[in-house]
Amino acid sequence: MKQVVQNYKSGELAVLDVPVPGCKPGGVLVRTVYSLISTGTEMMKVSEAGMSMLGKARSRPDQVAKVMQSVATNGVPATYRKVMGKLDSYTPLGYSLCGVVEQVGAGVDDVKVGDLVACAGNEHALHAELNWVPKNLYVPVPDGLAPQHAAFGTVGSIAMQGVRQGEPQLGEVALVIGLGLIGQLVVQLLAASGVRVVGADPDPARCELAERLGAAACRDPGSTAVENAVAELTDGHGVDQVYLAAGGGSNQPVELAAKLARDRGRVVDIGKCRLDLPWNAYYEKELDVRFSRSYGPGRYDPSYELEGRDYPIGYVRWTERRNLACFLDLAARGKVDVEPLISHVADFDDAVETYRRLKDGELKAVTALFRYAEQAGETREATAPAVAVPTVQVKAGPARAAKASVKLAFVGAGNYATSMLLPHLAQREGVELSTVVTTTSLSGANAQRKFGFKEATTDLDAVLGDKSIDAVFVVTRHSSHAELTRQALLAGKTVFVEKPLALTEDELSGVLAAVEESGNDRLQVGFNRRFAPLLQEARNHFGARSGPAHLRYLVNAGRLAHGSWYLQQGSEGSRFVGEGGHFIDTASWLLDADPVSVYATATSGNEDLQVVLRYPDGSTATISYVTSGPSGFPKETLDLVADGRALRLDDFVRASVYGRKKWVSSRLPKARDKGQNAELAAFVKAVRTGGPMPVPLESLVATTAATLAVQAGLAGGVPVTLARP
Repeated sequence: MKQVVQNYKSGELAVLDVPVPGCKPGGVLVRTVYSLISTGTEMMKVSEAGMSMLGKARSRPDQVAKVMQSVATNGVPATYRKVMGKLDSYTPLGYSLCGVVEQVGAGVDDVKVGDLVACAGNEHALHAELNWVPKNLYVPVPDGLAPQHAAFGTVGSIAMQGVRQGEPQLGEVALVIGLGLIGQLVVQLLAASGVRVVGADPDPARCELAERLGAAACRDPGSTAVENAVAELTDGHGVDQVYLAAGGGSNQPVELAAKLARDRGRVVDIGKCRLDLPWNAYYEKELDVRFSRSYGPGRYDPSYELEGRDYPIGYVRWTERRNLACFLDLAARGKVDVEPLISHVADFDDAVETYRRLKDGELKAVTALFRYAEQAGETREATAPAVAVPTVQVKAGPARAAKASVKLAFVGAGNYATSMLLPHLAQREGVELSTVVTTTSLSGANAQRKFGFKEATTDLDAVLGDKSIDAVFVVTRHSSHAELTRQALLAGKTVFVEKPLALTEDELSGVLAAVEESGNDRLQVGFNRRFAPLLQEARNHFGARSGPAHLRYLVNAGRLAHGSWYLQQGSEGSRFVGEGGHFIDTASWLLDADPVSVYATATSGNEDLQVVLRYPDGSTATISYVTSGPSGFPKETLDLVADGRALRLDDFVRASVYGRKKWVSSRLPKARDKGQNAELAAFVKAVRTGGPMPVPLESLVATTAATLAVQAGLAGGVPVTLARP
């Protein structure tokens, strides 16, 4: 494998071929996707390596002191050989990356091969194609966070630990001196904490960037503008905290901190700047000077970092690893935006040239990233991740006899079941609502009273064992869909499950294993939009097509109410996984095919998604799923263009087709009919007659796999192939 190294004696930088590290117990082997170049810490090290021996000594007096101690203990010749040997060796660079787990060591059970992780440590998160990372120095990357953004995890943890040392409170005012990478992150973390921020940096571009990212005002520290901004925001009292995120040999940051801090304010040193404290200034205000040690508690403790011994959360709330996970969570939710900090992305093979350009000032960057081979544009298609679209072999069972009426059971009686499904079924001839199963007695009793169920119970097994029940509706929370569907299929029931069918590939495989084991493929997922009368009418007017088509589907999903269980992504899956199948199924039905690949991208926080589906004949469907649109705008608008014709659907109220002839649906206001009634009619007919299910099982599986591929695509930042056997 390749790794970036530096010879501290000569200053030489190189990309060397070195052995692949072994995967030791207590850690994972990670293949790097992006690694971050710290333009502060790393470039300081690179610059020092290019100095003369005297220059090196002047820049590192701490190391000179160690050398002098060694001379006193071991003598000049032995010390000289030791120092020269160490200087004339290759040393690694890098300490913050994101990559994919390639191998899992013994004792690790929180990640698996293929998982995306963010890694930290100047011995374990190096600029190298492969790194072995111990357990407490990696965390899984949250769904939807791009790998190039997750590569900021370590520097984000450094900034976070500094902010924690300052103990900011809502409504306070802070001064951040130095608006490089760490300073920019500190600004955002403080703003997210409800603190008003003033920044100081001699670079106007960095000041402007910090203001865009949440600072109230940023100016050159030598100007009066910083002092005026502090006076205005604090009524002349001074800032509550000062964060020193500057480097260099000037004592100006320390003096400015004393001048602009309030009485008994806090000064936190995060960077590596000169600290000649002006005694009178600090004494008179009784300033509290604090140091922030790297990523947080656990740093430099071998038992924590190398042996994986965690500190109990009741005693140490924020460790290195917890800081790392917290920062990634903030980035995933859009509370911290690192995209504007990325000034340059270089291919890993160009590492030496990139360092040269940074050192010479030719390349000015807040942050630069190395992109490894798997992320290079020319190899994306070849190395694209895949989500399996499994097939299932079902032995043909005996034909199901036609029935005059069908007995249905409902598992779950929440809002969707009681508002969108049961009102249609309760009025349908030939349908007997037999049993409703709920986890609470009262909800079952309410459903029984409103819709005429013969029985209400909390005993699912009794329903599955009742041979008189023909079909089971699964209308529960998303996390239980796959398991309940699996159980009902094994019990021989025809199943109607609300979307999604599954939250993971393993859950989908489990459902299909039940189909194969039981020989029962009588399954319908609640993808109702293909049954909407207005959309079916528009499709008929559009007619068959001969060439590729482009479909655009805008879903103005809107914000969820606070406390909605849809927000419980850890247990219930992402919002798009929950309902995105609706829109993928509609697109696939209109294009009369299943997708072969998925590309997904998202805004910060993964709230607004853009999903591009590619189909076998070259057709594409673009689904824009947004939560930031106005509430008065239609929820769903769709356009389909092919062969010189266009179909337009406006929120299931109006539709039109443009071609040789123009067709427009009635302009009279109509209730939005998204197809639930027609879908249920088709399902009941299939159950009653024993005929084929309304949607082929292969289509349901393909739509589910494509929905899951959206999450994989967001995590990897590349197209995802839908792999079929």
